[in-house]
Amino acid sequence: MSRRMRSTETQEAEAEADAGGNGVGSYVYGIVPGDVEVTPGTKGVGDPPGQVELLTYGEIGALVSDVPVDRPLGRPKDLQRHAELLDDTAAEVPVLPLRFGAVLTSPEAVVEELLTPYHDEFRDALEELEGRAEYVIKARYVERAILLEVLDENKEAARLRKDIHGRPEELTRNARMRLGEIIEQTIAAKRELDTDTLLDEIENLSEAVVIREPTHERDAAHIALLMESDRRAELEQVLDELRDEWAGRVEIRLLGPLAPYDFVGTTAE
Repeated sequence: MSRRMRSTETQEAEAEADAGGNGVGSYVYGIVPGDVEVTPGTKGVGDPPGQVELLTYGEIGALVSDVPVDRPLGRPKDLQRHAELLDDTAAEVPVLPLRFGAVLTSPEAVVEELLTPYHDEFRDALEELEGRAEYVIKARYVERAILLEVLDENKEAARLRKDIHGRPEELTRNARMRLGEIIEQTIAAKRELDTDTLLDEIENLSEAVVIREPTHERDAAHIALLMESDRRAELEQVLDELRDEWAGRVEIRLLGPLAPYDFVGTTAE
C-alpha cells in the first residue's frame, strides 16, 4: 500500500461503483484513508482469490475484493490472507481492520451502507492512528527453568515431586493433581508479576496497552500495545535488556507491526 493525491472527482466516481454481478459479494478487509493506492495485483481471499481494490467516499476508503457468495469462506488460507493483507497495510498506512468474514452485497452497498453513514467516525479514528500500529509481546517461561523455580520456592511442591518420583501413576494420582494445582497457581502469580514488570518497562513507549489472556500454560506475559511505528528500535532495545535479565528463564517474541484489532472497533462488526 502507498499514499497518493486524489481529486474529489476521482473519489466520487469510485463511490459510484456498479453493484457486482449475480452471486458475487464485496468482501471488506478494512477502512483506510482515501488517498491509499493498492499495489497492482494484490490478491485477497477466495478460490480463486479476488483482486483487492479500493472503494472511496470522501476522505476514507474500504479495501475490498469480489467473493462468490455461494462458496463458504473460512479455509485456513483465507484467514491467513485476511490477516496478512491487513498487517501489511498497517505497516504502511493507518487501517481500521474488520473481523474475518464481512461481506456486503455489492461495491455500491459498501459505499452506501458503510462508508457514507460512518464517514466522520472512521476518518477521525484513522487520524488518531496515523503513524501508529499494534505490536504484540509474547513472553513464555522455559519449562525446566520455571519448574525448578517452583520446586525451589514451594516446599509442598518439592515434597510431592519427591513422593511421586518412580511410583506408579495409579498410586500417586492425588499427589500428582495437587502438584499440578500448585504449579498452575504459582505460575499464574509469577505471570502477574512479570507482566507488571514488562508493562513498567514499556510504559514510556506505548500509547495504550491491552493485557491479553494467556494462550499457553507457560505464558509469562501476553501484551498488545499501540505505539508509534518509528519507535520500534527503542522497543527492541527494551526487550533485549529484559531478555538478558530473564535469560534461561523466559523467552520473548515481538510481533508487528500488526493491524490494531485490540485498539479499534468498527460499526460494521
